[in-house]
Amino acid sequence: MRIKKTINNNILCAIDEKGNELILVGRGLGFKRKVGEFVDPATVEKSYRMEGKAEQRRLRELVEQIPVEHLQLTEELIQEIRAAIPQPLNESLLITLADHISFAIRRKEQGIEFSNPLSDSIICYYPTEYQLGCRCLEKIQQRCQVQLSPDEASFIALHIVNAELNTHMSEMYEITKLIEGTIAVVESYYKKSFDRQSLAFNRFVVHLRYFAQRLFQNQVMQDGVDEQDQLFRQLIARNCKQHYQCARLIGEYIQKTWQKDLSDEELVYLTIHLKRIAGDTSDV
Repeated sequence: MRIKKTINNNILCAIDEKGNELILVGRGLGFKRKVGEFVDPATVEKSYRMEGKAEQRRLRELVEQIPVEHLQLTEELIQEIRAAIPQPLNESLLITLADHISFAIRRKEQGIEFSNPLSDSIICYYPTEYQLGCRCLEKIQQRCQVQLSPDEASFIALHIVNAELNTHMSEMYEITKLIEGTIAVVESYYKKSFDRQSLAFNRFVVHLRYFAQRLFQNQVMQDGVDEQDQLFRQLIARNCKQHYQCARLIGEYIQKTWQKDLSDEELVYLTIHLKRIAGDTSDV
């Protein structure tokens, strides 16, 4: 490995024999080292590598700005998160979460704390990720002797969901708002509150997650054009009129709020989930 940049006495940016960029960490690793020199692997305590070029640059910039201990702590937290989350997580989680945690610790030391207006929704719609966020706060307190606000668990949860769905954080806020607004439309329509702990509610929220992701990434399911697809959509619309009408109201809410139209295919899948969450056990 050759040195590409000396970041500080303990961190180097290097290029391996395959041309991949790495961040290398080791005591005194960068002391009086020059660009182009070889690195002895025995002196490297830890290495970090990103697949994407953009992520490589972001990681390099990040380690120039935050204590390496925060990066190492975040990596340990992500190992626990990966063990609890079955879906693959975007590699950029290391960068975004380390940046957030380091900034939160610095803010706390300065007596500045941010509240999360979506905390209640996050706790409800992303319970697994929220519990992982709480666990992260415990480990941060143990390691750094810093007690972050409980709202930080919600922020961390959003970073985890963001890595699950491969979205941007700005999209995650919109996705959460869409789920929250859709649930409000549904409960108003059926004139009842749903059990947040029920399997049907959980399935509906999971569907809304991926539905909202498709919506904001302009990847909404298109209507099938063959006769069988058309007959299926007609069957659902005719035999599940009550739930189909609720799906149409959701579509109107989304169009009014985000100016995005739902395909008939999306309306049909919403209808099927609404039928379940409403407790309708009749055949289609």
